[in-house]
Amino acid sequence: MASLAQASTALSTSCKPTLQALSSRVSSLKSVSFSITGKRFPSLSSRPGRLQVSCSAKPETLNKVCDIVKKQLALPDTTAVTAGSKFTELGADSLDTVEIVMGLEEEFGISVEEDSAQTIATVQDAADLIEKLVEKKA
Repeated sequence: MASLAQASTALSTSCKPTLQALSSRVSSLKSVSFSITGKRFPSLSSRPGRLQVSCSAKPETLNKVCDIVKKQLALPDTTAVTAGSKFTELGADSLDTVEIVMGLEEEFGISVEEDSAQTIATVQDAADLIEKLVEKKA
């Protein structure tokens, strides 16, 4: 598993001491996100043999997306849907994904282009795209 210290080279040097301190205290890290005075920074997540950096959507956006995914796929309340949840792993086929995108468009008052819709594989992908489209719309 990649340590946070290894990831620090991709971030500014001002974050490096904090990342090194964190890596010495956390051995089984799955995800980290940074926030300073209300500004969002990239989040880091780790899978075996892979470190991923992605933009982090607002928690309220992620929660709405999770709720819409659960509703569209008729998942029980006990089913865990997180930012890293892949639609296919939740049992969605291509039609289900189209319906999820339509539900997101309706909820957030946005229009998702077909090319963009095809890049959505996870809840995080959807939430990041929504934030981008909402910002562009404003």
